[in-house]
Amino acid sequence: MYFSGLMQVSKEIIKWYKINKRNLPWREETDPFKIWLSEVILQQTRVEQGLPYYQKFTHRYKNISQLANAKDDEVMKLWQGLGYYSRAVNMLNTARIIAKQHKAVFPRTYDELIKLKGIGPYTAAAIASFAYDEPKAVVDGNVYRVLSRLFEIEEAINSSNGKKVFSALADEMLSKKNPGIYNQGIMELGALVCKPRNPLCEECPVRLFCNAYKNKTIYNFPVKSKKAKPRERFIAYFLVDQKETTFIKQRLGKGIWKGLYELPNIELEQMAEINHLINTDEWKCLFDESKKMNIEQIYQAKHQLTHQTIFAHFYKITSLQKIIIKDKLCKSVKQSDLKLYAVSRLFDKFLNYLNLHSNQ
Repeated sequence: MYFSGLMQVSKEIIKWYKINKRNLPWREETDPFKIWLSEVILQQTRVEQGLPYYQKFTHRYKNISQLANAKDDEVMKLWQGLGYYSRAVNMLNTARIIAKQHKAVFPRTYDELIKLKGIGPYTAAAIASFAYDEPKAVVDGNVYRVLSRLFEIEEAINSSNGKKVFSALADEMLSKKNPGIYNQGIMELGALVCKPRNPLCEECPVRLFCNAYKNKTIYNFPVKSKKAKPRERFIAYFLVDQKETTFIKQRLGKGIWKGLYELPNIELEQMAEINHLINTDEWKCLFDESKKMNIEQIYQAKHQLTHQTIFAHFYKITSLQKIIIKDKLCKSVKQSDLKLYAVSRLFDKFLNYLNLHSNQ
């Protein structure tokens, strides 16, 4: 135990939460489906950004059975713009597992929930404590920050040992009488008061217990191990403009944007000028070179992901002849229908650019 006042800290957090909590639709919710949905959406997403998605999903899907029966493309389109698309894929897979193996009834305990593919320790603890009041502590980014500052914990939160230290402390701090309220309280405290930048220490209900506040070391915590430099990728995308149609393909396999649609493309070690681009092996594998084509760059963007930086160049290709794409995964669609497909934020920005310039 870090100090004898742990339970008092928990009580102060609960008291503060009851007065200061935000009015959010998943608060006071006991339906495990809606709790799960909110947690999946809010992972790595700000509440302000995630709220409209939660409302869209709960309006479209009233229960786990409806979500499990949804088409993949429909779910991905609804998710579009939220990022981290693997969350949507895992969410849909989990919904189908629950519908099939558990007769569309959410398991009631942490130990049962954690067995489900797509539900990790944090989400299992959130569902178990919020829906069923099971005494399981949640540990998310907000909780890491509050605990690390309270106790000046120097273990890195993104290290395996650090995760064990914080998990054990969170369990020790947990109010066994009101686990759901306490869990939501400490998360809310981290979101509204113990913020990463400009924390509102004078408004904090547990500042007198906080070592970082006392020692003026707030900005030293939480400690994180240095991340590897994001990988740089160079991708050339091709808009084949031919009689109001173009080509798109769906991303398959592992990696980013799985299940989403995009233009035919090639990835290079570094971006090349057009005259070099059309002489690459990648270009020759994609296009039938017997056709005379005009190619011009019309848009470029730098797109930042968590572990990758994508430098994207978009090219428009026109020809008086029918353009043939060798990639069998590509299909011809109307350009006016592109907005109907689930696409990445990068592709969506390009479509917005096209729409803007086509109206000029």
